[in-house]
Amino acid sequence: MEKKKYKILMLSDHALSTSGVGTQSRHLITGLIEKGCWTVRQFGAAIKHEDYRTVVVNDDFIIKPMNGFGNPESLRVVLATEKPDVLFLFTDPRFFTWVWEMEDEIHQICPIAYWHVWDNRPTPRFNDVLYDSTDLINCHSHLTYEMVSENFPEKTNFIPHSLPEEVFFPLGKHAIKAYRRQLLGPERQDNFVAFWMNRNAKRKRPNDVLLSWKYFIDKLKEEGKGDATLIMHTDPKDPEGPNLELAAEMMGVKDSVFFSNERVDFEKINILQNMADVVFNIAFAEGFGLGTLEAMQCGTPIIALKTGGLTRQVVDHRDGSENGIALPVETRSLVGSQTVPYIYEDYVSAETVGNAFYKMYSMPSEERIALGNKAREYVLSEFAYQDTIDKWHDTMIDLLEN
Repeated sequence: MEKKKYKILMLSDHALSTSGVGTQSRHLITGLIEKGCWTVRQFGAAIKHEDYRTVVVNDDFIIKPMNGFGNPESLRVVLATEKPDVLFLFTDPRFFTWVWEMEDEIHQICPIAYWHVWDNRPTPRFNDVLYDSTDLINCHSHLTYEMVSENFPEKTNFIPHSLPEEVFFPLGKHAIKAYRRQLLGPERQDNFVAFWMNRNAKRKRPNDVLLSWKYFIDKLKEEGKGDATLIMHTDPKDPEGPNLELAAEMMGVKDSVFFSNERVDFEKINILQNMADVVFNIAFAEGFGLGTLEAMQCGTPIIALKTGGLTRQVVDHRDGSENGIALPVETRSLVGSQTVPYIYEDYVSAETVGNAFYKMYSMPSEERIALGNKAREYVLSEFAYQDTIDKWHDTMIDLLEN
């Protein structure tokens, strides 16, 4: 007799989209379905979809595309018709205020589980009312886990993001060289390559990325060198950020910057992560930072600011060693709004980042390769994909059966 499957109703980014939340929901759903006792219905969010028809990935994985994350009416209908065993929330809590406002109705049908991240301290006590209404809080950054478990230890766990090993993995050096020649041209195939992959938006500090690169390039010019290329995988004309092409021109670094602005699949991202000598992230608020985790799993060292979820990636929590170069927080700004009354933004100067590029550039290639191998081993141990699936499976089974 076939065993009963528990039904999850997930509210998150569309699992077939390219966003971090979307791709992580896809990896998690795929892994849970393989366990044989889960079936998933998803409200797949995006600002605007090209097609609003329901997507049947398979019998156990069905996506209803939505603008935003749904609304009380659509949720009531699905709760009544699908009768899920658990409501699974996954993205910034501000998007789900309306869900928690109707938690009494939801709890008549099922418990609420949440894959949660909060970017920074101070501990957000203004979120306590939300945490109170949630039955299982699995945090995907250790910093979030520390903050939430201060007041809700009985229902809080640390379950980090992770990546399937068949999706992100090291390529051979001959393949890497061929890809570099193809993308950057023969004149740049042997360059030192730094890779930045983020939304061109204020939080990610895209103009400061270029300014940091300028400090580094100026240093190389003093030595009569110019063998370095920055790949920025982003939209240089995103309305959320500056015009990066004009900014690069103004700073005099346009010739050493390559913009990769097409949406690409996992295979192409894996190639870009492998092509780099270093991958970096200097965002002033970064809950997790998937791009650096992908790089490490490909065997590429990282440069990252010790903030949010990046800290536990760039610093090996077991012995304090670094998986590349860990950048200090040099300035903290306490900011806020009416919905988030207080939170720190963490900054490192462009000069410090430029010096980190130079340090990585000056490192013998064998040393960089060894650092990348160390980073990969760390990810496979501390951010193992099967561990993430197993921990979600176990905590939800415990929630439903006990």
